[in-house]
Amino acid sequence: MSKAINPSDFDFFSTLVSCGSLAAAARELGISTPAVSKHLALMEERLRLRLMNRTTRRMSLTPEGETYLEAARKILSEIDDLENFLWGTTQTPKGLLRVNATLGFGRSYVAPLVSSFVQQYADVDVQLQLSVTPPPLSEDIYDVCVRFGPPPDTRAVARFLASNRRILCASPAYLQRHGAPKSPQDLMAHNCIGIRQGDEYGVWRFTRSRPKGKGSAKVDEQNIRIRGNLTTNDGGVAVNWALAGKGILLRAEWDVVEYIQRGTLIHVLPNFDTPDADIYAVYPQQHRSTTRVKAFVDFLAASFENDAGLIAR
Repeated sequence: MSKAINPSDFDFFSTLVSCGSLAAAARELGISTPAVSKHLALMEERLRLRLMNRTTRRMSLTPEGETYLEAARKILSEIDDLENFLWGTTQTPKGLLRVNATLGFGRSYVAPLVSSFVQQYADVDVQLQLSVTPPPLSEDIYDVCVRFGPPPDTRAVARFLASNRRILCASPAYLQRHGAPKSPQDLMAHNCIGIRQGDEYGVWRFTRSRPKGKGSAKVDEQNIRIRGNLTTNDGGVAVNWALAGKGILLRAEWDVVEYIQRGTLIHVLPNFDTPDADIYAVYPQQHRSTTRVKAFVDFLAASFENDAGLIAR
């Protein structure tokens, strides 16, 4: 009598969900699309449960499918843990690794590191996805996400990679025409370039410590709702507008520090601090012991630490 749950199905189902479609899973597994469909149908027949709702355009997990996926990945993770315990560092990373990063930073910094990583680990296939904002953890479309700031979701693991701050800047030509702001409130009279990324679009936050008595300090906090006639969801476009003298920009240090060093952008309000934009590698808890994920995150951390010029200070 055959068992309803077959352990060999775990990796198949996890891959199917990760790929997002029968055709993509077929390409990843090296079999035909009808073979993938038949495998899934046989699983559901043995379980007497529907694991996926599927149409011609998309698939979605049923509640039973979500439970099956969570348990399957937990078991696969425990198998990885056992292999790591038995073979330790002698195990070679292999398989598909899905990496997500933001558009500009991913293009400039993460993509070259991905290329170097696969040269070192030839058995790993990396799919690099660039997006404006990090995808939700619940969507299960990445294994590692390189992002600014730790995730709000406690179900994810966040490893610090590099310090990074946000810098307020403008071109010399703009400041000559309009004058340099002396306080955050002055920004309300300036043309501020907006970037539609994240949940805090339109509000710039500033802090500055000031003395209060002996040995103590009080922090001034100011939230400024900016105004301007230029907005974009692309950080590179925003930087080019600032370089062209179109307004004042708040941007991560990695993206503007070279222009500030050249003098083509000027650091504005340097005595005020803005929220940090430290760089993290974020990955779901269930991938924490996967060999390829661990190898890639370790590779990122070592690269950021060893290359002093990666994020210019």
